[in-house]
Amino acid sequence: MEAEPPLYPVAGGAGAQGDEDRLGVPDGPAAPLDELVGAYPNYNEEEEERRYYRRKRLGVLTNVLAASTGGTLTYGVYLGLLQMQLILHYDETYREVKYGNMGLPDIDSKMLIGINVTPIAALLYTPVLIRFFGTKWMMFLAVGIYALFVSTNYWERYYTLVPSAVALGMAIVPLWASMGNYITRMAQKYYEYSHYKERDEQGPQQRPPRGSHAPYLLVFQAIFYSFFHLSFACAQLPMIYFLNHYLYDLNHTLFNVHSCGTNSQGILSGFNKTVLRTLPRSRNLIVVESVLMAMAFLAMLLVLGLCGAAYRPTEEIDLRSVGWGNIFQLPFKHVRDFRLRHLVPFFIYSGFEVLFACTGLALGYGVCSVGLERLAYLLVAYSLGASASSVLGLLGLWLPRSVPLVAGAGLHLLLTLGLFFWAPKPRVLQHTWILYAAAALWGVGSALNKTGLSTLLGILYEDKERQDFIFTIYHWWQAVAIFTVYLGSSLPMKAKLSVLLVTLVAAAASYLWMEQKLRRGVVPRQPRIPRPQHKVRGYRYLEEENSDESDAENERGGGRGDGVEEEAPPAGPRPGPEPAGLSRRPCPYEQALGGDGPEEL
Repeated sequence: MEAEPPLYPVAGGAGAQGDEDRLGVPDGPAAPLDELVGAYPNYNEEEEERRYYRRKRLGVLTNVLAASTGGTLTYGVYLGLLQMQLILHYDETYREVKYGNMGLPDIDSKMLIGINVTPIAALLYTPVLIRFFGTKWMMFLAVGIYALFVSTNYWERYYTLVPSAVALGMAIVPLWASMGNYITRMAQKYYEYSHYKERDEQGPQQRPPRGSHAPYLLVFQAIFYSFFHLSFACAQLPMIYFLNHYLYDLNHTLFNVHSCGTNSQGILSGFNKTVLRTLPRSRNLIVVESVLMAMAFLAMLLVLGLCGAAYRPTEEIDLRSVGWGNIFQLPFKHVRDFRLRHLVPFFIYSGFEVLFACTGLALGYGVCSVGLERLAYLLVAYSLGASASSVLGLLGLWLPRSVPLVAGAGLHLLLTLGLFFWAPKPRVLQHTWILYAAAALWGVGSALNKTGLSTLLGILYEDKERQDFIFTIYHWWQAVAIFTVYLGSSLPMKAKLSVLLVTLVAAAASYLWMEQKLRRGVVPRQPRIPRPQHKVRGYRYLEEENSDESDAENERGGGRGDGVEEEAPPAGPRPGPEPAGLSRRPCPYEQALGGDGPEEL
């Protein structure tokens, strides 16, 4: 009986036809090399290219979701901890029993000064830090500083809280400027990966058409702000599940409050100094702070592990190589651009309206009339309204780009006028639904404002060399507005609403004037970005001193002075060998030219 042939031929073994297969190609050691290392016969280059860029696009989406989730966790942990900390420290009994005569109110005031005043200097250092560390690493560093602020609350002392608050204030503008720049860059990269065939036809150095990334930018900004506005709801979880169980009801806390809303003065005038029925146990406080600390670490890990780089390595080098002096000056030089000058009132109003939602509306109208125990639910209504309405930014795909911004401004204008003439009575719950509706509608206007402004900046300034400067200016003006609100916290509510109203009208009018100028064809004056001044040595960028050169080679080379570039060898026939004293190995540049360099003795 004849043996059955093996299912798979044995490598190197003779088959039924000797050392040749059915096609006449020798098998075994005599097989041609091309058959072993040649291209896969069923390889489809176009299909593989399509799969490659699909993976790239999925990577960009992962970056956007990771950055959005990291920003939400970071800001939610910060707001939640700060809110819980200020409520606990406000209670007289808590301060006396826990801390005695340590002066906790003074520490809290200095901590708020550090958070609100330090960002005023951010315009001086933010662009330098973003260019030095890179966009992704700046985000990671800033989130780490937020985590540091959370960790200092385990041991509440002057030397822990105040320095960490100052560090946090320094990180506010760099974090949100790098976040805005990061989302804009992801939209541009997604466009490149979606239209890779057009890019191959145009050439790698050819820039895409202006405004081509705008649809992706609208979608990514809507995703980012849908996540970001959820941070206000996340910040209320410690209040809802922990602190609300220790609070007095409104009949105790609002006993001496006589005027609310538009008739109020400062922040909660007449509010009771004791708000806690029983003091929370230290062990429970440590558990809550540990959960917040874990969320802060999770945000750091998300940014570190899932967020990719915003620029290619050579682009990062080019961005740094324009000179640190130029990087420092360029944010100030962008004031020449009339588009930025016209948008400054909107930047300021963007800071005003967020802080008014958290202090003026939530405290002056909400807590003042329905009690501290409903503060968390008011801010949750604001958060959910803003998060859900961020999707309305996608209206820019079909409508003119001015529609979301003007619609948000119009909604805030109507709400501000209504609040100007409304003074709810303390300890009356019949108008609670009005407060929730006002908070949710204010969130709708905030969402249209934030998504519209960030998208507009990404469309107007799509040059990757300018984006970090533009978002730095935007968030710096927001920080200035927040500092102004902090200074005017003791003003009457009517004065606060008047300032808010005037700023809103001026912002909308200035923005519409800018759009009118652009329609008339007025060309903005942008500062010139200097060309990168890096040293080219062979096939890569090196610094002034060649780190690959040994000391002995440096001595034999005659001690070349700093700042002097080597001249490329002529393209003709190479000269004879160098003298023995200058013998050395060929550098990579000489090897690329095809020579072996001077021989060593």
